[in-house]
Amino acid sequence: MSAIDNLPPLREVIARHDLRAKKQLGQNFLLDLNLTAKIARQAGDLRDCDVLEIGPGPGGLTRGLLAEGARHVLAIEKDARALPALAEIAAAYPGRLSVINGDALRVDPLQHLTPPICVAANLPYNIGTELLIRWLTPPDWPPFWQSLTLMFQKEVAERIVARPGSKSYGRLALLAQWRAEAQIVMTLPPEAFVPAPKVHSAVVHLTALPEPRFPADPAVLSRVTAAAFNQRRKMLRASLRGLHPQIDTLLRDAGIAPTARAEEIELERFCALARGLSAARAADRG
Repeated sequence: MSAIDNLPPLREVIARHDLRAKKQLGQNFLLDLNLTAKIARQAGDLRDCDVLEIGPGPGGLTRGLLAEGARHVLAIEKDARALPALAEIAAAYPGRLSVINGDALRVDPLQHLTPPICVAANLPYNIGTELLIRWLTPPDWPPFWQSLTLMFQKEVAERIVARPGSKSYGRLALLAQWRAEAQIVMTLPPEAFVPAPKVHSAVVHLTALPEPRFPADPAVLSRVTAAAFNQRRKMLRASLRGLHPQIDTLLRDAGIAPTARAEEIELERFCALARGLSAARAADRG
């Protein structure tokens, strides 16, 4: 492991600050600074960006982001034990690292960030998907972020980039691909982490689109996909029958066979169905 800055190796930092990973916080530390720098590079050119990092732990990715030239990093860390180690990084990069001790699900980071903003994080396993969904479903679009570079369990990463007809295809794929370009850019084995998780991990890079790929009301699209994939083995005429009395007609108008199943239907067709359902409900009220 080659040094990327003048700070000590992460194993030494963890030992000095007694930062043993806590399972209840979803912690698995990535100690190879070559790998953390490589993940930081997947986020692109950060020299003119503020970066939001969730769950920095001992600061391996934090150091990678700063070494790669991030204008400013805001790190949100729930575990107070990590604060002294992060303070050492802040001292080594004066004025470029701010740390908030808090829960990422409760903290509003935007008052501490200046656009353009990227998000880069080795997300704690227990909150990763919830945070991603929040970032993909803001009230207004485009979102506050330009890109997301996020580590997940490999199974979750595959769900984000999945295509119709695959076992992994579902609501998460539709949500991500409706408003962003998503690709897996790295995979990591369990032994890259301390402690080693039971699963492989993967880094997903998502770039926000200026507007969704296809027009649809977000709330209606969400209801349609929830109903479809909550009963993914059923034909759509059955799983969606509670949405409208004329669901068979709406499905056909959207180019979907009523006997099809959710995992067979591409994003464009789901958006067409959401638009048809919105129009039908408006006509019913009118």
